[in-house]
Amino acid sequence: MAIPRAARTQRRTRIQEEKEEVILEAALDVFSLRGFRGSTIDQIAEVAGMSKPNLLYYFRTKEGMHRALIDRVLENWLEPLKAFDPEGDPEEEVRSYIRRKLEMARDFPRESRLFANEILQGAPHIEDMLKGQLKDLVDEKVEVIRCWIRAGKVRDCDPHHLIFSIWSTTQHYADFDVQVRAVLGEGERSDTRFEDAARYLEGLFVRGLIPQKLPVG
Repeated sequence: MAIPRAARTQRRTRIQEEKEEVILEAALDVFSLRGFRGSTIDQIAEVAGMSKPNLLYYFRTKEGMHRALIDRVLENWLEPLKAFDPEGDPEEEVRSYIRRKLEMARDFPRESRLFANEILQGAPHIEDMLKGQLKDLVDEKVEVIRCWIRAGKVRDCDPHHLIFSIWSTTQHYADFDVQVRAVLGEGERSDTRFEDAARYLEGLFVRGLIPQKLPVG
C-alpha cells in the first residue's frame, strides 16, 4: 500500500491526516475525470486548494497519490466478492452480490471510473495485484460456484464468465452513468434507477442460474 510521505517520516497529527484526505479527495476528482496520464500535480493542488510545494510535502509524486487511491479502491471493491458465502443459499448469495456491486456503483462513481481508467490504460500500476490478490480471490469463488454446480444448486455455467458478467452489468451504471441518465430521462430519480436495475439484474441472473423447483403434489 502506498504510504504518504508524512506518515513515513513521523507520527501523523490529526491535521496532517485531514490534509492527506483533502489531497486524496482532490486527486480522486482529477484522476477519475482525466485519467492518470491526463492529470497533473498542479491540477490536483488547485482542486485541493493548496500550493504545489505544500501538496508535495504529503505526496512526493503523482504516482504516490494514484497508488494510494487505487489501493483504497481495491480494498473496498473486493469486499462484496469476499462476502460471497460458500455456505449460503446460491440464489441469495447471487442476489446479495449484485446488490452490493450496484450500491458501490451508485455510491462510489468516481472510484469506479478511476479503476476503469487504470484498466483501459493496461493496468500499469496494478497488474501485479490483478494477477495475484484479485486472481486468487476470483479462483476461490469460482470453486464455490463449481461446488454449487456439482450439487445441482446452480445450472452448469462457466463461473469465471458469470463473475465477469456481474462485474460488467453492475459497473455500467457507474462508468456510463451519463448515458444511462440520458436514455432514461432526467425525470428518473437516482434511487429508482438503481432499484430498477437491481431487480432486473437479480431476475436475469437468478432465472439463468437457479434450477426451477418442481411443484409438490
